[in-house]
Amino acid sequence: MRQVAGGLLVAMAALFFASRHLMGQGYTGWEWPRAFAEAAMVGALADWFAVTALFRHPIGLPIPHTAIIPSKKDSLADTMAGFLHSNFLIPRVVLRQLKAVNFAGLVGTFLIDPSRGGQARLRQGTAGLLSDILHSLAGEQLGTMVKGMLRGQLEKLDLAPLLGQLLSAAIQDGRHRPLIEAALRWAGLTLEDNEELLRKMIHDRANTILRWTGLDETLANGILDGLYKLLAECVVNPDHPLRARMEEALGQLADDLLHDPAMQAKVATMKQEVLDNPAMTAWFDALWLRARQALLHASENPQGTLSGGFGASLAEMGQSLTQDAHLQWVVNRHARRFLAGIATRYGASIVTLVSGTVKRWDSRTITNRIEGAVGRDLQFIRINGTLVGGLVGLVLHGIDRLI
Repeated sequence: MRQVAGGLLVAMAALFFASRHLMGQGYTGWEWPRAFAEAAMVGALADWFAVTALFRHPIGLPIPHTAIIPSKKDSLADTMAGFLHSNFLIPRVVLRQLKAVNFAGLVGTFLIDPSRGGQARLRQGTAGLLSDILHSLAGEQLGTMVKGMLRGQLEKLDLAPLLGQLLSAAIQDGRHRPLIEAALRWAGLTLEDNEELLRKMIHDRANTILRWTGLDETLANGILDGLYKLLAECVVNPDHPLRARMEEALGQLADDLLHDPAMQAKVATMKQEVLDNPAMTAWFDALWLRARQALLHASENPQGTLSGGFGASLAEMGQSLTQDAHLQWVVNRHARRFLAGIATRYGASIVTLVSGTVKRWDSRTITNRIEGAVGRDLQFIRINGTLVGGLVGLVLHGIDRLI
């Protein structure tokens, strides 16, 4: 397009000199082409200067107010970043743009039939990227990073209120009763397995008279029979006082987990002791090894990963996402809130990245990239200037002839 615009300027110059020569030879009517060509050259040169002055100094001359974009690239970078942040990366705009996107439906369709063309390419590309990351980073390096992230999240987790909420919800829904029954059965089995040990403890603590008269055996039988009877009554009678005391104790434990600072501190200390235990470190190591092997297998065989029972489960999930309107509404709402939250938290960082990148470009880079982005339209400005200038020249010549 530069060659076309430049060629048009050369053609206008040739027309100007040719018409001027013919007029000198006495030919008539050539004053009109001369007026057109003369004004067209003026328009072409003026628009060439204007377009060139945006990006560089015309003919290399440091004329004031030329090479505007290279000299203003820092302020241009800040303006671009501010425009991006104000018009695209604010929650209100993000939510409006995402309002029509059905994230749940898209994910559901993919899970139902992941073999479709575009989706298959997406899966293969994602698998390839994951495989490259796993192979390019050393296992120890990546493992240390992943385990550190997992440990950091566990350390930041406020465990006591979470356990209190779970226990309170379980009590309200009656889901704690199977736990109480399991505890009672476990107590019965433990008592049965350790009956001889309990009898020995009672015999050892009985005095000489009880052992001489044999009453120690009677005492042991009475204690054990009483314990067996108490546990049996608790199992078969849901309204037994002991069960009520156990439920009351669970309710108090849930309340302490939620509101008692001492209990919360105790749980936090226990959590930290577990995390500091070498056995926990070994468990993290084993967990990472299994996860890495599974990820490598999935990345090297993405089609097989989505087959079998796992693939069938994903397909059922996809059916739910595409057919359940309420589930779609819930998933889409959380997806939009999540993306809007990213815009809120990281919008400033994104625009800072844009601004910093543009500021690091040298003058030649930013000139070439912006000029290339605008493209052919810059040269059409020169072409239009040539033609419009020529038409204006004809009009002015006509007015001159009339006057």
